[in-house]
Amino acid sequence: MQSKTIRLAISPCPNDTFMFDAMLNGRIDTEGLNFEVDYLDIEQLNEAALDAKYDVSKCSTALLPAIIGGYTLLDSGSALGRGNGPLLVRRRGETTPIRRIAVPGEHTTANRLVIRLFADIEERHPLLFSEIAEAVERGDYDGGVLIHEGRFVYHKRNLELVADLGLEWERVTALPLPLGSIVARRDLEVGVVEAVERVLRRSIEYAFAHPMASRDYVKSHAQELDDAVIESHIALFVNDYSLALGTEGRRAIAELTG
Repeated sequence: MQSKTIRLAISPCPNDTFMFDAMLNGRIDTEGLNFEVDYLDIEQLNEAALDAKYDVSKCSTALLPAIIGGYTLLDSGSALGRGNGPLLVRRRGETTPIRRIAVPGEHTTANRLVIRLFADIEERHPLLFSEIAEAVERGDYDGGVLIHEGRFVYHKRNLELVADLGLEWERVTALPLPLGSIVARRDLEVGVVEAVERVLRRSIEYAFAHPMASRDYVKSHAQELDDAVIESHIALFVNDYSLALGTEGRRAIAELTG
């Protein structure tokens, strides 16, 4: 394939940077593809996908129905699994009903889960994911939904767990939870999309085989720099479903987005 530049957008979180490191930092054959990458918060990624801004992009799985006309779902790169859900938290010791919460974006899978699993929560206010824990701790909201690294460190604040939305999802559906997906524009040449698929899978395989090779790159973008937090984050969100969705993975996506 001739050299081609692909505009790529992913999150700066450890699961994405771990998976994409090898293809972005010259560790594997990219089949002539050159990637220009932007790092965006998940709701910024969702908004960019709605505008079809990037050739290849991370997005919330819950957004897929809204963008399916312009993007196709890739088989590799998803954040999907068990025990990996967003966490609904509140200030420690509070007993009043939770009516007003902060969520990490209107189009996020976290928000979709709240709507589906906690219909009695009346107000959901979008907020940058990294600001939610502090806002709940201040008392700005009755509760908040934590994603990414925030789910691993909330106990260091004056916060307590109300519900693990992933476990609730699994209890109701018996399926793994599909959080994030990788999509490619439908107007890209078929051969280019196929090459992106191969390169991304090769990058993830390299990451599994050389787990420490990406550590400096991962840390350069992470919110939390503690190695134990980074390793827990990667272990939770990068798994066999990241290599290929498989039948069960696609069933889970259909259940969430149907």
